[in-house]
Amino acid sequence: MICYMNSSKELYYIHDPMCSWCWGFSRTWSRVKELLPSDIKVTYVLGGLAPDNDKPMPEQMMEYVQLNWKKIEHTIPGTKFNYSFWSKCNPVRSTYPSCRAVIATKNQNKELEFNMIQKIQHGYYLQSKNPSEKETLVQFANELELDTETFKKDLNSNKTNDKLMNEIKLSQSLQINGFPSLVLKTHNGTRKIHIDYNDHESIINQICT
Repeated sequence: MICYMNSSKELYYIHDPMCSWCWGFSRTWSRVKELLPSDIKVTYVLGGLAPDNDKPMPEQMMEYVQLNWKKIEHTIPGTKFNYSFWSKCNPVRSTYPSCRAVIATKNQNKELEFNMIQKIQHGYYLQSKNPSEKETLVQFANELELDTETFKKDLNSNKTNDKLMNEIKLSQSLQINGFPSLVLKTHNGTRKIHIDYNDHESIINQICT
């Protein structure tokens, strides 16, 4: 379905780059973006799944996350996870570094914001790389041909962290229930879009009505 809009709208995509359900939604989301009318602006909003933390992830949490991966594979056919991550890496429950990496990328080149999100997702879920670690995020920045030194400085700067906190506050003000979430903003206010992980047309229909 292709829809046409007569007035400007903004579609908030609230997410975390290390959110496993966001990874599961990525193919459907790509299709949604292809079909969106040109006058709908997509704004990515970082919700911040897990604050900074350098302690090893507890065994119980690792088991929970892996069970969640299996649930996603069952719920969203075609979604893949590389379970060798759990033996190759030292997992910590911290996604804020990857969130700041998205902001640091946007500081240099807004057009590469989604590319960094993809780098983090592919690295984490398919290549068993740990986006909670600075070295991994710098590697992604190199692959995107960003200025590495500027990226390193921005990654842990107070200014970048303030931007992250502002995005988290925005996501909370939209009163979402989890990640990913879609909220459509119009001159009449905002409304939530129900996400069907396997049906891009249902999402487009909601946006266009």
